[in-house]
Amino acid sequence: MTTLQAGDKAPNFKALDQDGNTITLDDYKGKKLVVFFYPKASTPGCTAEACNLRDNYQTFQAQGYEIIGVSADSAKRQQNFKNKFELPYPLLADEDKKVIEAFGVWGPKKFMGKEYDGIHRTTFVIDENGVISEVIAKVKTKDHAAQIL
Repeated sequence: MTTLQAGDKAPNFKALDQDGNTITLDDYKGKKLVVFFYPKASTPGCTAEACNLRDNYQTFQAQGYEIIGVSADSAKRQQNFKNKFELPYPLLADEDKKVIEAFGVWGPKKFMGKEYDGIHRTTFVIDENGVISEVIAKVKTKDHAAQIL
């Protein structure tokens, strides 16, 4: 789906998180960053993925990684998701899909025989210099941390 590949410069983004704070790629200069895109907060697959990353958060931190989740949900829905599952990282409320489209993860999907446009569950691992080191398109929601670390 996405045309971004390892070795590409990550798109510079700016979006609000669940608390209305502005988050940009520049905020993470000098750090490794995991940006995971998910279709909808509080749905089974997205919850499994977010909680798997939460459960391994200390390991990510110990290895110098920060994490950001992104979906087109409202800030209120993101805040409820973050609070309900005690997620230790920010969730971007990308309602206008600027970040989603910059990373190329919006497009046609199929579910139960129906076609529609939506977010493709994709994770980007970005190095300290803002360069994509890995793109994970086949996300294992229950064991996602192991795909990254």
